[in-house]
Amino acid sequence: MPSIQSTLKRNMLITLILFIIGLGSGYYFLVFLPHQAGETRIAVAANFRAPMERLITLFQAQVSHKVFAEYGATGQLYKQIENGERFDIFLAANISHPQLLEQHGQAVPNTYFVYAVGKLVLWSNQPDLVDAQGEILRTGQFQRLAIAPIEEAPYGKAAKQTLEKLGLWESLWPRVVQGIDLTHTHQLIVEGEAQLGFLALSQLEPTQPGSQWIVPSQFYKPLESGAILLKQGENNGAALAFLVFLKSPPAKEIIEAFGYAVP
Repeated sequence: MPSIQSTLKRNMLITLILFIIGLGSGYYFLVFLPHQAGETRIAVAANFRAPMERLITLFQAQVSHKVFAEYGATGQLYKQIENGERFDIFLAANISHPQLLEQHGQAVPNTYFVYAVGKLVLWSNQPDLVDAQGEILRTGQFQRLAIAPIEEAPYGKAAKQTLEKLGLWESLWPRVVQGIDLTHTHQLIVEGEAQLGFLALSQLEPTQPGSQWIVPSQFYKPLESGAILLKQGENNGAALAFLVFLKSPPAKEIIEAFGYAVP
């Protein structure tokens, strides 16, 4: 089955030189250098913003390519791509939307892979409001609960699945306020529009003040995040190089540091 690496070899527009760079951490990864610097535009799920910023910094420190990322809810980004907006890569917060793009002929076949598996967290910026078992949801000692869009954002769907698992969806629905995406959902909590809400664990810094409950993974369907090369990026050396980099040990180390599991 053709892989991203074989696609690289077939690309007649660029010449790639493969070499190994040793990092201070002791890891090694592959870097592909074309004769000319390029740039790539990537659609990225909002939950992956923080690790993506770190990944871009590391990638651009090693190659001459430039990466431009646009963040948003996975469903909204999918609609933008379907409507013709020009992206080279799609980093979604689920696996269904990248696969649909491949089925619809808008992505390069056999370039899809899972790059991360996310975790859902119930968080408040108020210390001691959220207990370690999430009982605050049952006691109801809050006015508003923020979640990402339940139709367009995988983490919004996971939040709904969690509340359904707890038998609380119908009773808490009147208190739910939906953000535009995960970034906006986090903002609703910080600004006091909601006292607590469901976020991606990756959105929270380890030292960030507040209180949280990491939701058991059996409460929601796996939050597998899929990457795929779009037709726009098929002959883009910067896009191809970034996807190879995304599979490297240093990239996976960054992803794990933000609370994700990696395949």
